[in-house]
Amino acid sequence: MNLTVSTLAQRPDLKDELLNLENTWPEFIRHDPLGNLYYHRDILAQFADHLVIAHTSADGIVGKAHAIPLLFQGERLPEDGWDGAIRRGIQTKVLGEVPNMLAALEIFVRSDKQGLGLSGRILDALRQHAKDQGFAEVVVPVRPNGKNDIHDPMPSYAYRTREDGLPVDPWLRTHIRAGGTIEGIAHRSMVIAGTLEKWRNWTGLPMDTSGPVEVSGALTPVLCDIEHGNAVYIEPNVWVRHRTRV
Repeated sequence: MNLTVSTLAQRPDLKDELLNLENTWPEFIRHDPLGNLYYHRDILAQFADHLVIAHTSADGIVGKAHAIPLLFQGERLPEDGWDGAIRRGIQTKVLGEVPNMLAALEIFVRSDKQGLGLSGRILDALRQHAKDQGFAEVVVPVRPNGKNDIHDPMPSYAYRTREDGLPVDPWLRTHIRAGGTIEGIAHRSMVIAGTLEKWRNWTGLPMDTSGPVEVSGALTPVLCDIEHGNAVYIEPNVWVRHRTRV
């Protein structure tokens, strides 16, 4: 595939097509408050320099990578993962601080173009973009797409390997093959809270018993509290660090 890679800042004419791409996130994930803040079209435009678009003349946009520059000072990557990257990135922008890190928020391939190795190519393009922008590293709060047992602890799953030493998770495997290293677990990477009525609408489940509830597409159980009428989902992700060797 003859792939062209641009940023949204370089190709603002692709904005409408970009915003109309399919959304493959589970419904409840679309109600992460910090995610909704970042993906608001006017906020998104503030980070157009770091929104990488993969496109072809025949197929239009086939994939994308969202990233956000941020200032982070600490020896260990933070527990708040994806939510924290968005919060720190917007704070860095608003306060006019100098970012020292680029965090990848999403790498997406159109469903009809999956299986062609595009996710790895887009990841490589994002690494190169970070290097061109002067960032020494890209950090990614990876959402492991192969984890289907919500009761399997993330620290156990993330470090599980095949006979060849690579992770059992296919998305983590792509990152490791690209040169990334697993740095640890972001135990509360996404936090989504809502009333039981909202959760029933998001999931189609009765949500009528207090305690952990299995929800399709979740990596851990949703914690339901009937007495107080709400539920909360706390998702762990896996921090992966990519050095760009600047």
